Amino acid sequence: MLSFSSDAYLNEMGITNRFNGTENTSLGNSVAAFDTVPDPEDTRNDIFDFAEFMRATKAPPRGAGAETGRNPDPDIAAGSGLFDSVGCGTCHTRTIQTAQAGTPINGGQFTVPPALGSKSIHPFGDFLLHDIGTGDGIVQNGGQATANQMRTAPLWGVRTR
Repeated sequence: MLSFSSDAYLNEMGITNRFNGTENTSLGNSVAAFDTVPDPEDTRNDIFDFAEFMRATKAPPRGAGAETGRNPDPDIAAGSGLFDSVGCGTCHTRTIQTAQAGTPINGGQFTVPPALGSKSIHPFGDFLLHDIGTGDGIVQNGGQATANQMRTAPLWGVRTR
């Protein structure tokens, strides 16, 4: 969450921070003439607040019968079948286990607490980066090798959208 917050703050809002301290360019040109604020701009560590908010936000409920498979809601059963039949499961993960409590992540900036450790979650998420041919040059978390790549949104809760 911290890496995501840092990356989004820079790439979506243009705010440099302790993890992404270098400004993006505009069509390859320096933005120094327009941005005279010293980097990093996020000196209060807003990214930690964003990450904390996201950690405290519950995932959408899966609905009746989703966990056990017994008497599932018809919409859930239909969605699950569609997920499988169109091949979403090739990239999107139905279930994943969180890291064990006490595991340091984000370069040691955060330690997984017991409340989040060793939990089975059902994100229906794609945790891979894909080059979809945008040519936008935006670097994701992971350095220059991630330019032009993107992550797709998790599919959990898509039935409620």
